Amino acid sequence: MNSRRLSMMLGSLLVLAIGYVSAQGPQESAAPFNFNGRDAREATLFLGSEIARIVRGYEIAPVRLDLRRKDVALVGLGSYLVNGAGGCNDCHTTPNYAPGGDPFRGQPKRVNAVNYLAGGVTFGPFTSRNLTPDPQTGRPANLTFEQFRQTMRTGVDLKNAHPQISPLLQVMPWPVYQDMTERDLRAIYEYLRAIPHAEPGS
Repeated sequence: MNSRRLSMMLGSLLVLAIGYVSAQGPQESAAPFNFNGRDAREATLFLGSEIARIVRGYEIAPVRLDLRRKDVALVGLGSYLVNGAGGCNDCHTTPNYAPGGDPFRGQPKRVNAVNYLAGGVTFGPFTSRNLTPDPQTGRPANLTFEQFRQTMRTGVDLKNAHPQISPLLQVMPWPVYQDMTERDLRAIYEYLRAIPHAEPGS
C-alpha cells in the first residue's frame, strides 16, 4: 500500500469520525468512541493527531511491510513509535545506518534495512535481541503479545539470558516504556509483526 493511498484511506476515516462526533454533540460523543469526556472539537483534534502519526509512521518505515491480516492503523502508529519516538534502531540494528546514510557524519539518514531490528549490538556482557518476526511463528522476538507486554511492563527477561546477573533486562529502557498505553504497546507489537525477518549484521 503506497503512502498516498494510505493517506486517502485514513483521511476518509477522519472525515467520517469528525462527522459522527459532530452529529452526536458533546453529550453523546463518547458513545462508540471513548474520548473520556472530550467535546466534539477535542475529539476531532485527537483523531487528527492519531491519523497524522499513523501516516507519518508509514512515511518513515525503513523496510517493506507485510500488511496481510494486520491492523493497518496499528502498524502505522507502531512505526511512528518505533522509528520516530522510541529510538529502537539505536540498540537493535547493527550497524544502525546503511553505507553513506549515517546522519552523525552529516549524511542523509538511511537506516540499515538489511539488518533492521535484528539485534546484535553489544553492551558489555549484553547483546541486543532480534526483534524481527520469527520465521516459524511470525511472532516478534518469538514472543506472544502477552509475553511482549509483560517484558515491556516489568523488564523480565523471559529468555533468562543472564541469570547470574539479573532476571531483568539491564540495558533496555523498559522503565520508560512501561508507562506506555496499552494501545501503544499493541501498535509496536503489530508493527514488529509486519517487518521482515532479518539476522544481525557485523
